[in-house]
Amino acid sequence: MDESDFARIKSNQSNYVNQVIRASSDEDFSKMGLEDFLFRNTNYQTMVDGTTLGLEKITLESVKSHYRDFFSSANLTIGIAGNYPPKFTARLQEAMQKLPQKNKEIPAITKVASPDGINVEIIAKENAMGSAIFMGFPLPVTRTDDEFAALMVANSWLGEHRKSYSRLYQKIREARSMNYGDYSYIEWYENGGQNMLPPPGVPRSNNYFSIWIRPVQTGESLRKQYSELAEIKTGHAHFAIRMALREMQMLIDNGLTDEDFELTKKFLLSYMKLYIQTPSRQLGYLMDSKFYGRKDYIAEMQTLLQKLSLDDVNNAIKKYWQTQRMFITIVTDDSEATPLYSSLMNNEKSPMSYSDQLKSTLPPELLREDEAVSGYSLNIRKVSIVKAAEMFR
Repeated sequence: MDESDFARIKSNQSNYVNQVIRASSDEDFSKMGLEDFLFRNTNYQTMVDGTTLGLEKITLESVKSHYRDFFSSANLTIGIAGNYPPKFTARLQEAMQKLPQKNKEIPAITKVASPDGINVEIIAKENAMGSAIFMGFPLPVTRTDDEFAALMVANSWLGEHRKSYSRLYQKIREARSMNYGDYSYIEWYENGGQNMLPPPGVPRSNNYFSIWIRPVQTGESLRKQYSELAEIKTGHAHFAIRMALREMQMLIDNGLTDEDFELTKKFLLSYMKLYIQTPSRQLGYLMDSKFYGRKDYIAEMQTLLQKLSLDDVNNAIKKYWQTQRMFITIVTDDSEATPLYSSLMNNEKSPMSYSDQLKSTLPPELLREDEAVSGYSLNIRKVSIVKAAEMFR
């Protein structure tokens, strides 16, 4: 391992942690912030990419030591997809056997606890374009569990990734034009901004439920655009959080209808086949299956979905979902941080702010729903503001 290569890679990594995360996508920033918040004080808190102080302490010798301890044949699984000759497979296995034989103990999985009530962390950033929101709570269900199939149906109806039919998308984006999209997840989703389908190769032992509310406007941006909104204190973040959690709570209380259940299950039975369109994706999902103790996750989920009843789904919703204990991170502009803090902490009413022209075109039933949402009570116990530069230290 060359010293100059090490210095270059370490410099690039430090630049990413200290500059790129904060300067590029606020949506990714809010998701990383949620994971930091949700897993705080556990061995899952630190980003894979590292922290400011952690990267400073890495030496070339520590990298070599890690390589010797963990890049071993004892930790190795080989997957091959494609029309390769047997000789190639034999050569690959022979080469991999030359790795060290060490079997270094992997750190134990840390149990993650839900907070006491809803805890909010506002990340104040200079010149943020809007308020990017991620919220979630630990979920004790993974692909290992058969009940995961029931939660797949519930989640698809509530907020399937990049799907306009889902409830959150229809309520927040479609009906109110508040942002670009709103989605929910029953497991960690790799690179949601770019991936239309969940990629293989990223299984996790600690799972969590989350809702992604793509950036909504701040009070300052609305005041600048519309003179009739000159007196508003905050933008749409508080309202959007209320609407998402209200919709989720109504699903918990009332369950899916038989029609919604059948339509969503039918969709998933077809949609999941797209996960494995290529040999590479087929291989990836088979290898992930092994991680979760399954033989073939896609095939097994198809079977479980076909056997599901409406009661199975509604019972799983009530068993595993809740809106009272949650972590929320909001990356927003400096100008929005303090008034948003006050609005959330004091459970202030958060009326939806429309331009006069748009409001005149909206149906009365939507405006009545807005009124109900604006005063919807959230179980908020803690709110804090942290400067963007202080994150991931």
